[in-house]
Amino acid sequence: MSTKEATDPNAEWHHIDANDRVLGRMATEAATLLIGKHRPDWAANVVAPVYVVITNTDTVKLTGKKEDQKMYRRYSGYPGGLRERSVRTQRRRDSRRIVESAVSGMLPKNNLRKLVMRHLKLYPTAEHPHLAQLGGAKK
Repeated sequence: MSTKEATDPNAEWHHIDANDRVLGRMATEAATLLIGKHRPDWAANVVAPVYVVITNTDTVKLTGKKEDQKMYRRYSGYPGGLRERSVRTQRRRDSRRIVESAVSGMLPKNNLRKLVMRHLKLYPTAEHPHLAQLGGAKK
């Protein structure tokens, strides 16, 4: 946690439990909070002091056959450099990447996206170090 997070008095902290929640609906909720349009001091050119903690990313749900059919792809730029990974495989490796990708895709495609994504905190289980910011007790 950076010192900016600890010293910002206007920072809002929100907790989302991903346990048995549908990925897209939960990601929409997180993206809406991260953008900060619910705040009276919202401005399109400013990153809102809103932090979102998402726990239990291991148990997030996907509808239909997305577990096997949805693929995460990356390309190195070289011939034969396309790498694919299904959601099932990615969940076994690191389930936080699934949620991170979904939330990132729902944020505006501009230069602030990387800065806003720093305000997203993801944890595969229910344990996380942000209890003090969330009000002391698990919500």
